[in-house]
Order: sequence, then C-alpha cells, then structure tokens
Amino acid sequence: MDLLTIVLVGIGLAMDCFAVALARGSQPGIDRARLALVFAAVFGLFQAGMTVLGWGAGSLFLAAIAPYARWAAFVILSAIGLKMIAGGLKAPEGGGPVQACTLPACEILLLAVATSLDALAVGLGFAFLDTGIVLPAIVIGVIAAVFAVAGVFLGTKLETVLGNRIEIPGGVILIAMGIKVLAGL
Repeated sequence: MDLLTIVLVGIGLAMDCFAVALARGSQPGIDRARLALVFAAVFGLFQAGMTVLGWGAGSLFLAAIAPYARWAAFVILSAIGLKMIAGGLKAPEGGGPVQACTLPACEILLLAVATSLDALAVGLGFAFLDTGIVLPAIVIGVIAAVFAVAGVFLGTKLETVLGNRIEIPGGVILIAMGIKVLAGL
C-alpha cells in the first residue's frame, strides 16, 4: 500500500479524534496546552495500537479469507465511512459540557477507545490486503496525534460552525479508499 493511501486512511480515522478534541477544546477554562498533549499522546497511541491489534487478528484468519480480501477491505472501510457520515449528519446531542478544567483519566481512556475502534477494523482490512503494519500504524498514530492537537486549539473557533459534521469528510475519505482497494488501484 502506498504512503498517500496510508495518509488518507489516517486522516479519515483521525476525524473522530479531531471531533472529540474540538468539543473538549471549546470548553472555557481549560488548560488547552495540557489537554492537547494528553490527547495527542493517548489518541495517537490508541489509534496506532488498535490498528496493529486489528492487523494481528486479521492475520490469523488471512488464509481462509484471502479470496475475499479486497471485498472484505472494501466493506470494512465503507461501513466505517458510512457510520462516520451518519454520525456527522445526526443532530448534536444536548449533553452539557464537562465543567472541570481537566478530564479524568478514565474519561480520556474511554474517549481513546471509542475513537480508535475504527482503527481496529482498518487494521483488519490491512491484514486482508496482506499489507505490512509498522508504517501504517506509525502514520495513523502520528496523524491522530496531530489532529487531536489541532482540534483542541481550533475548538473554540470551529465547534460552533461545524459541530459533529466534521466526521463527514472523514467518512467520505474512508469510502473512497475502500473503492480504491476494490478497484485494485
């Protein structure tokens, strides 16, 4: 898999991290620098780790699924993309913002798991395509970290304009990558 494709997949996956960081970064009275560093480290590690975990699980079943690998990768990427688009089209939930200046570690870990489940499925798709995992995992983790930092600092400006619609471009990118894989490009 070429680097551009990996970067585009990483950007698509990072949209969830970006959306969470936007929401948390828009809260008044928080230490944005500290939150950005924590989100970058945790989200980046979880995105990379879940990609590797998915790849490992997929590698165990590769021989049985090899004839259907392109279709499986297409279905996985497209399903994730459609889920992200649907999430971006939903009306924002009415839950109130967290009032604390810092988020509890438990909440940060739950957010990291929730935003990296798509990376688990993408890692599975990489295994089906018999793609190496080291470079994709590093690229996906770094992109997630960068998007988390950007989201925290852009939160006050973009949250009021975009809200949860930020997931739509990420979903479109993942669907496009699924089509590319299916076409064998």
